[in-house]
Amino acid sequence: MNLAQTPGATGPLHALVTASARRAPDALAVHGPEGRLSYGELDALADRYAAALAHRGVRPGERVVIWSHKCPDAIAVMQAALRLGAVYVPVTGANPPPRLSLIARSARPALVVADADALRRAAAAGWAGAPLCGFAELRAAGEGLPVPAPHAADPDHPAYILYTSGSTGVPKGVCLSHRNALSFVTWAAAELDIGPGDRLSNHAPFNFDLSVFDLYAAFLTGASVHLVPQEMAYAPAQLVAFLREREISVWYSVPSALSLMIREGGLLAGPPPPALRACVFAGEPFTPRHARALRREWPKTRLLNWYGPTETNVCTSYELTEADLRGEGPLPIGRACSGDRVWLDPEDGPEGELLVSGPTVMLGYWGGEPQRGPYRTGDLVRRDAAGVLHYLGRRDQLVKVRGHRIEPGEIEAVLTTLDEVAEAAVLVTGSGLAARLHAVVVPAGERGPSLLAVKRRCAERLPTYMIVDRLSLVAELPRTDNGKLDRRLLTARAEAGEL
Repeated sequence: MNLAQTPGATGPLHALVTASARRAPDALAVHGPEGRLSYGELDALADRYAAALAHRGVRPGERVVIWSHKCPDAIAVMQAALRLGAVYVPVTGANPPPRLSLIARSARPALVVADADALRRAAAAGWAGAPLCGFAELRAAGEGLPVPAPHAADPDHPAYILYTSGSTGVPKGVCLSHRNALSFVTWAAAELDIGPGDRLSNHAPFNFDLSVFDLYAAFLTGASVHLVPQEMAYAPAQLVAFLREREISVWYSVPSALSLMIREGGLLAGPPPPALRACVFAGEPFTPRHARALRREWPKTRLLNWYGPTETNVCTSYELTEADLRGEGPLPIGRACSGDRVWLDPEDGPEGELLVSGPTVMLGYWGGEPQRGPYRTGDLVRRDAAGVLHYLGRRDQLVKVRGHRIEPGEIEAVLTTLDEVAEAAVLVTGSGLAARLHAVVVPAGERGPSLLAVKRRCAERLPTYMIVDRLSLVAELPRTDNGKLDRRLLTARAEAGEL
């Protein structure tokens, strides 16, 4: 498909579904755990929600929070918000009400739209934040109302905000424009030669930047997107069955999901999935032996390693070749893509912090100053003699567990709300599927908190992937010469079993 001639390829994101609906209204658009929608049905449902949102007074530039598990209705509300020129804020349904309150306090939404489960939890928690309504209520309100004309969005206006873990204990909103998303999606769809016959998986939750490809590459090209239910996200046998039964042609997920599917789901036990022609992974380093096992067992399937923080989406890409079977080390992150430019600081050395400039770089953090100049990723990389980039590690304390960005400070802020905690440090021990969140706590009195109490407090205020796995009680935390927490020493002690 010639993407340069695809309607909506350079326009606003909300034009993509409408364009595909006009070309093939009966083609499958979304297949989710609660049903399936054709492009014509998705377009009509988005119009109905847009009418309801407009009737509720939602205006261009205002935010609409979507607090929900993955479902076709959530996607339709995203589209509806965009059609009004509003900005959607996806928040996975696994987030507890206290964390949703922090996000709502930052985003100041005109409305929070929630699924039935989130509505129940909000009611139980005595929700008193932004106006809240359910999908069914909003859908009913839109019946018979006039459909507003689609907003002619400037490509550089905000389209959506993705909240990530924040170092101050407050989630941080990455604000992205129509141009940011389409620059990546158009490149990715062309790179993978996606067309109307493709079936894309959606493994990531909607608040995770991997989902941007799943949804909008499908809508751009008229392909279908198949939503992996959140409860299945790390169920290896079910994921393998999903991949085969849905005849997925393009799979995209964090590497830890693929590793689990290899180790416990029998992904490589039988013949390669016949429909699968591309398998893409991003969000964290892939265990080298698993990546090479895929390359060896699936010789006709393209394998790509994509790299980029939420603030830039995908800015480098590397495709595995037969030559990678002879290597032993981690996979490279490749070369610049999506129209971006990447370079090292310092520029005159073989190693340094990776900087990114170009059309995928975010507008800025919501509520903060606009992003100016290149984005400093905080990632240390090496450029080899051929100009290929290799990831070395982080400059700061931000960590990743199963592809999720986590600022330890956000978990530490929650732990210190416990009366029994004087100080807390959160570490990641192990790597890949063995990565664990380890809390090291200085008790406020003679007895510190139990692991159960720590887990319960995390579950009350944080998403499930930020719940602590282990707990150690210590008399004091190690410090550097300037008085800062010595995380490197503390991690070394934890990994050596000295805590």
